[in-house]
Amino acid sequence: MKQKAKEWLKRYLPAEILSLLATVISSWLAFRLTKNDISTALIGTWVGNIFYFGTILLTDIYKTYQAGRLLGKTYNSNTFYKNARALFVEFGIAEIFDSFLIRPFLMFFIPKFVGNLSLGVIIAKFAADITFYIPAIISYELSKKKLRKFH
Repeated sequence: MKQKAKEWLKRYLPAEILSLLATVISSWLAFRLTKNDISTALIGTWVGNIFYFGTILLTDIYKTYQAGRLLGKTYNSNTFYKNARALFVEFGIAEIFDSFLIRPFLMFFIPKFVGNLSLGVIIAKFAADITFYIPAIISYELSKKKLRKFH
């Protein structure tokens, strides 16, 4: 189990760090510009998602490209499709609930409850991550044998 935890941290932590920074900054900017809690929650959620999934996708593409290069294979649209499909299987179910329900809800209410936008956004992000990672990690583990063979 310790080895699995290290694998998951290596996979998810860089994306989490970038996502956290993007979420806090975009939430702060959204609130300063709109003074609207709903816009702030949605913008924070979606900008954080863009940074998170962008980091994961670019990392997967790079690793797949490097592995293929060692085998003398090129990275092409079919390989990209396999990368994208694997990510969809890994995150699809978790992301639907997370992006459209859980995370915006928490990002709307927790900052109000805490009385501090930045602290509330951070707490909301970590609370939402709990419900996000349980199905995501299960899907990742189940998909490794069949969907993570890109070459």
